[in-house]
Amino acid sequence: MTSRTKPRSGPLAHLRVLDLSRIVAGPWASQVLADLGADVIKVERPGTGDDTRSWGPPFLQGREGKATGDSGYFLGVNRGKRSITLNIATEEGQAIIRKLARESDILLENYKVGALARFKLTYDELRRENPELIYASVTGFGQDGPKAAHAAYDFMIQAMGGLMSVTGEADAKPGGGPQKVGVPIVDLMTGMYVAVAVLAALARRTQTGKGEYIDLAMLDVQAAFLANQSMNYLISGRAPRRRGNSHPNIQPQDVYACADGHIVIAVGNDAQFVKLAAELGRDDLADDPRFRLNADRVANLDALNEIIVAALAGDSVAGWVARLESAGVPCGPINTVPDLFAEPQIQHRRMLRELDHPLAGKVPQVVSPMNFRNEPLAFNRPPPLLGENTGEVLSMLGFSPAEIEALRVKNVI
Repeated sequence: MTSRTKPRSGPLAHLRVLDLSRIVAGPWASQVLADLGADVIKVERPGTGDDTRSWGPPFLQGREGKATGDSGYFLGVNRGKRSITLNIATEEGQAIIRKLARESDILLENYKVGALARFKLTYDELRRENPELIYASVTGFGQDGPKAAHAAYDFMIQAMGGLMSVTGEADAKPGGGPQKVGVPIVDLMTGMYVAVAVLAALARRTQTGKGEYIDLAMLDVQAAFLANQSMNYLISGRAPRRRGNSHPNIQPQDVYACADGHIVIAVGNDAQFVKLAAELGRDDLADDPRFRLNADRVANLDALNEIIVAALAGDSVAGWVARLESAGVPCGPINTVPDLFAEPQIQHRRMLRELDHPLAGKVPQVVSPMNFRNEPLAFNRPPPLLGENTGEVLSMLGFSPAEIEALRVKNVI
């Protein structure tokens, strides 16, 4: 493998990722790998780049107040990468991909099923160039099956995958009806599954010396992470229903009104319920046969909630959070996004950083939550400008300045 143009650190600093993906699921996976130290080369379309660059407003503002052209969406999923522009519909572009595949450990792509076959860039073709290559394909529905050729986006998969059927208030309540999650959760979870899968394949490669092909479908991922909701159905035969903020299996876990706002209480076991009852001034609840065990509380939830709501009305959110936290009852305020970044715990953990940016001076980044003691992560490469590293990467592959200029003239890069 060729030397890096910029020293990297982290547990994956010895690896290179060729990222042919765009939108969110694939780029989220490659950002995870970049945070872990991998050298990620992001291939984008000349002129336009990744679709998410234009998914705004808002757009990052440059030093003179002009928009950089990169949206918050793009900036949130592409940290730590190098961007090259390449027209893979050209023979020259395909040849460059094959050169990069020889130099890479992992390839990520989320083209429609069969699209890369037109360019002779499938796993079976590229593994002849590099038998150790780990090649991951991300699609909405997988490489086979009746919907394999269909396009997909997070929102529609949340709907098709059952998530929206258990998210939101019940139909009979104000505002009732199915709701999507407030972030593209299927994309993000698919990205995490991709990262886990390629790391598992890398671990296996150390034993066999062979690469792998990974087929990941967003609908499969959504089915997998329905978790307790799907199992509730499979063992009972009853379809889960929307309950708003109320937990289907563990109580009391809900949003409750206080004197000046709302609090989340998330009691997770019977011992915590005893503590909650004491703080509410109702020690008797812990021995009440309607509420003593979790299953009892689930069965008699309406009566329990009436008691909790009446007690909480006597103090503020801050007052109850202080009292319940002190007693060891899991709870918290409902923070806005600005509240989150003002939270002392988040500030202490340095989850929000500012990275140098060539046009804006600085760009905020919410960094990886993974902390390694012996091989700490470094966040020193901001989301790249479109094609920022094209010349650098082609030079790494052995192209001369004249050859690079010729590729520009032919609109290959």
